[in-house]
Amino acid sequence: MSRYLAFRAVEIAVTLAIMSFVVYLLIGLMPGDPIDLMISGDPKMTSADAARLRAVYGIDQPLLERYAAWAHQALTGNFGYSRSFNQPVLAVLAPRLLNTIVLAGIAFLLSIAIALPLGIWAAHRPRSRADDLINLFCFAGISTPPFWLALLLIALFAVTLGWLPAGGIAELRAGSDWMAALGEKVRFALLPVLTLTLVQLGIYTRFMRGAMIEALRQDYVRTARAKGASERRVLLGHAFVNALAPVLTVLALSFGGLFSGALITETMFAWPGMGKMIYQAILDNDYNLALVGLLIATFATIAGNLLADLALAWIDPRVSLTARER
Repeated sequence: MSRYLAFRAVEIAVTLAIMSFVVYLLIGLMPGDPIDLMISGDPKMTSADAARLRAVYGIDQPLLERYAAWAHQALTGNFGYSRSFNQPVLAVLAPRLLNTIVLAGIAFLLSIAIALPLGIWAAHRPRSRADDLINLFCFAGISTPPFWLALLLIALFAVTLGWLPAGGIAELRAGSDWMAALGEKVRFALLPVLTLTLVQLGIYTRFMRGAMIEALRQDYVRTARAKGASERRVLLGHAFVNALAPVLTVLALSFGGLFSGALITETMFAWPGMGKMIYQAILDNDYNLALVGLLIATFATIAGNLLADLALAWIDPRVSLTARER
C-alpha cells in the first residue's frame, strides 16, 4: 500500500508540473496583457510608463523565463500576487474556495444521497411506473440547461413568492447572533444548492440505475436468490456493492468540480466562488490567479480518482492495489 501511495504521489506531482506548464503557456499566449488593460483604463499613460510597468511585472521577459521564475517561487510556497486584486494569490483564493466547497459540496452530497436510492429503486422495478417516472425526471434534469433552471428558480422563489434572495452571499456582521447568521447564510445558499443538486441528480441516478440493472443480471445474484437470501440482502449486500465500482469512477471525476466551481450557477446567483474567479482571471490575464486556481481543480480531480481507487479496494476485496504496483 505504501509503495502504491508513493507511486501515486509522484504521478500527481508530475501531472501538476505538466499542467502548470501547459496552462501558463496557454494563458501567456493569449492576446494582450494586464498592462494593455491599464492603458485602456488610463488614456494618460505613456508608452514609457507602459514599458516600465511591464518591466516591474516581468511581462517583458520571454514566456519560458517567466514560467521558470514562477515555478521556482511556487516550490518555496510563494505563488505570487494577483494583479486584479493586488493581493497574494492564496489570500484571494481562500475565501472563494471555501464558498465553492460549501456550495458544491452540499449539492454533491445531497445528489448522491438521493440518486443512489433512486437508482436502486428504479433498477429493482424496471419498466414499472416508478421506473418511468424516475427516468422522466432524470432526462429532464440532464436536458435542462443550468442557467435556464436557475432563472426559473429565481423567478419562482425570489420574484413571485419572495421567499428567498435572488443572489449574493450573506455577510457575517460583528456581534450578530450566530444562529441568525447561519439562517441567513442558508437562505442565500438554498437556490444555488438546489440548482446544482437537480443538475447532478439525473446523471448520478442514471449511472446507478444502469450499473444496478447490469449487476442484477449476474449469476451470483441468481445464486443468492436460489439460496433463499432476502431481497434486501440481494440488493444491498450483493448487487449494490458490485454496481458501485463504475459509479465511484463517475463520482471521482465529479469531485474536481467541488474545487473548480460551477461557473454558470455561480454567475447566475452572483456567488463568489472558484468558477467565476478563474473565468474572470483568465479574461484579465491574471496569470498567477488563473494558474493556481486551475491547479487546485486539477489536484482535486486527481485526488478524487485516488480516493475512488482506495474506496473500490476497500469495498471489493477482489481489487488489489498491490497488483497495480507491478
